[in-house]
Amino acid sequence: MFTTRLSAEVLDRLQERVRERLRAAQLDALLTDSPEDVAYLTGFFHHPCERPVAVWIGAGGGAVLLVPELERENAERQEARAEIVSYPEFPGVLPPFRVLADRVGAAGRVGYTTGMTWERHHAAFSELAVAEAVPTPIVTVARHVKLPEEVALHAEAARITDLMLEAGVALIRERVCAGGELPSEAELASHVGGVGVATMYAEHDDVIVVSPLAGGLVYAGANSAYPHGLPSGYRLRPGDTFMLSLGCAVGGRFVEGERTFVLGEPTAEQRRYHDAVRLAQEIGGRAIRPGRECRNANRNCLDVIRDAGLGGYLRHRQGHGIGLGMHEPPWLEDGDDTPLEAGMIVSNEPGIYIPGHAGYRISDSMLVTADGSQPLTAFPRDLDSCTIPL
Repeated sequence: MFTTRLSAEVLDRLQERVRERLRAAQLDALLTDSPEDVAYLTGFFHHPCERPVAVWIGAGGGAVLLVPELERENAERQEARAEIVSYPEFPGVLPPFRVLADRVGAAGRVGYTTGMTWERHHAAFSELAVAEAVPTPIVTVARHVKLPEEVALHAEAARITDLMLEAGVALIRERVCAGGELPSEAELASHVGGVGVATMYAEHDDVIVVSPLAGGLVYAGANSAYPHGLPSGYRLRPGDTFMLSLGCAVGGRFVEGERTFVLGEPTAEQRRYHDAVRLAQEIGGRAIRPGRECRNANRNCLDVIRDAGLGGYLRHRQGHGIGLGMHEPPWLEDGDDTPLEAGMIVSNEPGIYIPGHAGYRISDSMLVTADGSQPLTAFPRDLDSCTIPL
């Protein structure tokens, strides 16, 4: 069985990575209420709601996890790598962050995650005795580069994503061979998601449930011209271009894999669109390498589409970082000058969208290596492999 939880030793290394950054920034501690940060620092995964869950990590050592009492046993069961303190209920006669304040005492300069809402910030720092509260992206930046143990989780998610793509194609082939009704977008989405989830529970020890655990976007024909269109009751038809935009999370670590298919013999127009995106994705993959700025990789990738005379159909950047979030920094876009580093995982997903016709997008989750990058997902990308004969 595949173990999906990171060990205490690995979590300690992740915490120390953040502490080193705190000390460099001359911060005494950090407070974060981001569910992804909480999972990253302590290994505790939870369903976010109105009840605050937060981590306080000291620059000199120690981590405190604040949870509502109803989550205490859940945190203990997951062996959260922190001292657990709890408050009775929310909003509560006893303010939740007063419990944390009583535990950590007074502090000097304390960083807090930049994604914290004003309401949560006010609730926290009305109770905590700190000399200065400083917004900081320290945890976000620490999450950019993955440890080998994290990469292993992403690689397993990629394997399952490939299985989901195969399952979607297999279902369509079965329907074509049977001569019956072709599946709808919604049927395909349900089928591939079910394959992903079933594989995890059959092969993994202690599945970590996040949202979404497995699934994605499935759309065909003109519906696929919307980059983030949702599956509908539309049934595939001969001649359709259709997209399987799938992914899953193993140990809370995401991967996405997307392919564009043609149902029946491709027309010259379909081949032109698909080939342009495939070439852009290939060139974009070569541009993802250590030291290269995200904006330059993006430009190299999308210029292929512009040079093909299809720039008017571009709707988005080359890609984005992937980790505990399906979308997270850095961003492969003209406005992000972050240098890529070995150990980062980013998507490589150029796409074009032709109104009234279809969308074409090919995506792999790419691991930045010491001398370049490599796709974690492996399903074939060329149009011949992505054509389903009738």
